[in-house]
Amino acid sequence: MKRIIESERLFLREFNVSDSENLYRLNSDPEVIQYTGDVKFNSIKEAEIFIKNYEEYNKYGYGRWAVCLKSNEKFIGWCGLKFNEENLVDLGFRLFKIFWNRGFATEAAQACIDYGFSEIGLEKIIGRSLKSNLASIKVLQKAGMSFWKNSICHGKDECVYYEIVNQCK
Repeated sequence: MKRIIESERLFLREFNVSDSENLYRLNSDPEVIQYTGDVKFNSIKEAEIFIKNYEEYNKYGYGRWAVCLKSNEKFIGWCGLKFNEENLVDLGFRLFKIFWNRGFATEAAQACIDYGFSEIGLEKIIGRSLKSNLASIKVLQKAGMSFWKNSICHGKDECVYYEIVNQCK
């Protein structure tokens, strides 16, 4: 599998059908999806269909990527860039709970930002979080993003928006 991004402890790659069970398990944990506005997959098959229909890579050249440990290639979650409904490029991440509080989300987020600026040539990347999701807000801040505004996201929830601007543009 082609590695898109590598950092000190992680590599990020495109999703493939073999990730179906992991995505199903990740989205089945109520604590993991608590702040996302997403609903869990009903089955591994539904996660597989999601992966097969995921067109971001072909449409935009980037998307959400599987995050894997370099040491053993274990899938620990996902992170990546997404062209969202507001016509902004949004940084997102989601990891299995056993990998929380170990710096993996920040490491993956920083790698995605660097890739977005250096390889894709993006001018700006945003990150959104529910105001109550303090852990995700911390990741956005540690990844170098600054508070931009308060707004509604997911169509109904009060969120904070963070941004980072490409200084080389």
